[in-house]
Amino acid sequence: MFRFWGSQEQQAQPDGSSSQSWYPPSVMSTTSSSRPATPSAASGGYASPRVHPPSHVPPAEAAGVIAALKDKSVDELRKILSDKDTYQQFLNSLDMVKTQNNLKDELCKENLQLAEENLKKEPRIMELRNQSSIIRTTELAAAKEKLSELEKQKEEMLKMNSPASLIHRIQESMNNTDEESENLHQKILDREIDLAAFLQNYKKLRTAYHRKSLIHLAAKTSNI
Repeated sequence: MFRFWGSQEQQAQPDGSSSQSWYPPSVMSTTSSSRPATPSAASGGYASPRVHPPSHVPPAEAAGVIAALKDKSVDELRKILSDKDTYQQFLNSLDMVKTQNNLKDELCKENLQLAEENLKKEPRIMELRNQSSIIRTTELAAAKEKLSELEKQKEEMLKMNSPASLIHRIQESMNNTDEESENLHQKILDREIDLAAFLQNYKKLRTAYHRKSLIHLAAKTSNI
């Protein structure tokens, strides 16, 4: 509570009377500690101000509160301390509170605007979701099927071109060339072709056979 010059009622109340007020401690300590010492009617001198814990209110804001309170009468100050509606009205009249309220209103308007914009976009979002679902069920399924087919072709190509498969194919080619040369030899024995033609074709076949044979031997002995 505030002490004023010659206030017998204030002197009669004990120090604990301020506890009856619901006024916030931070503002209470700011207003009380920032008010100058007043003369004491009983002693004829000046009474020392009460010692309060440091306030967490910033100095600039505390100065604004003090400036708004300094011209209030004793009755007005008591009413602010004791009446919740009067305190709330006074609080809302402070510039810093007005600024905060204006900022809060602006943020609420922005949030409302964002919510309205999101609601407007909802049909488009639903459309995109439907398109995505169609893509997953049709195009994606077709792409998976195509990928599976390509993987099978890849496996077949790797199997056909594996070292073992290549060696086997060389062996088959060797056997075919050898068989063809034997058939040509039989024809010369049966006098079905002349000697000049036989020599020319037989030489080519045996050369091809031995070349394939060397390749087959090299493939089998290599590390592939």
